[in-house]
Amino acid sequence: MLHLPRQDAETYEQLVDNVRSFSDDIVRPRAEALDQSSEFPRDIYEKMAELGLFGITVPEELGGAGMDVLSYTLVMEELARGYASVADQCGVVELIATLLSQYGTAEQQARYLPDILAAKTIIAYCITEEEAGSDVAGLRTTSTKGDDGWVLNGSKLWIHNAPVADLGFVLARTAPEAGHRGMSIFIVDLHAAGVERGPKEHKLGQRASQIGALRFTDVKLSEDALLGELNRGFYIMMSVLEKGRVGIAALATGIAQAGLEAALAYAKQRKQFGKAIIDHQGLQWILADMAKDIAAARALVREAALKLDNGVPAGMACSIAKCFASDMCVAQTSNAIQVFGGSGYIRGFEVERLYRDAKITQIYEGTNQIQRTIIGRELVKNGAR
Repeated sequence: MLHLPRQDAETYEQLVDNVRSFSDDIVRPRAEALDQSSEFPRDIYEKMAELGLFGITVPEELGGAGMDVLSYTLVMEELARGYASVADQCGVVELIATLLSQYGTAEQQARYLPDILAAKTIIAYCITEEEAGSDVAGLRTTSTKGDDGWVLNGSKLWIHNAPVADLGFVLARTAPEAGHRGMSIFIVDLHAAGVERGPKEHKLGQRASQIGALRFTDVKLSEDALLGELNRGFYIMMSVLEKGRVGIAALATGIAQAGLEAALAYAKQRKQFGKAIIDHQGLQWILADMAKDIAAARALVREAALKLDNGVPAGMACSIAKCFASDMCVAQTSNAIQVFGGSGYIRGFEVERLYRDAKITQIYEGTNQIQRTIIGRELVKNGAR
């Protein structure tokens, strides 16, 4: 049985109110311009840092907010209501800061965490490669032991923040013959000699969350660049994957919520056949489907977050939440466009951007086909419960 949330209801309500105000006042008004320019909004992230919206679950003694995973999902949903690219940055920082707080040495924590949580150091989580997306076993980047440290060689692609990041957390093979048991994570200065950045990619959606490629050619790393135990990088990475998935589920729920709010407002003011279109039952049914599916996704996110907070097995719950919420998000932002009719298909209308922003939620943090595989394996192993 799950215990009650760690914070009291008033604390959660205050958190939601604060983030919603920030999202509505600061983020949402700039979403369209950021989508058009794909600019990296450093000033927004600096404001988020001032509000303590980075490192939500990182202990207070390490500079974080010291809250729970449920709080993290609340923040992700409200930020995504404003603009999913901004929520994405919160998610990247949360995962990297969690790794540092759980596996970093005291020196690494003191050296990196303050500037990461203050948005002074921009970070990138560098895993994906041409043949290593859903299948991390295809990883080819290597880090070999030298006389006074490590030498990194390889390349990564579609890496969040690659065009602008200062610091990369790079998964590389350190014992190639050992498969998953031979990977390690290294902290890499992305301004160092031997690091080359590819061009910024032009994405369908979440365009202000910049991605690109990184190439490492004989990059020299010090002994203390290793994060956590040698050859345990795959397992260290996997330790935050469930939090990452429930975070994306919350983000997808926030995108869909923004779509519902926009569709509802438009339906009340748009007139056809002599009355507001919201008075037509067929359109009310579209809005009702949006509302019920968003409520279901939110409930699944809360359940998965509470399992993580209670320290009970949460893999299946996180995969269900991520898979359902992201599929729902694509379907219901499509319905939001349907409510707008032809207007919804035009650039400059919020619902058109929300539909584009929704698609990637079915892909990153493990495609929804991978999520279904995880769910299916759990059913085979433990049955339906």
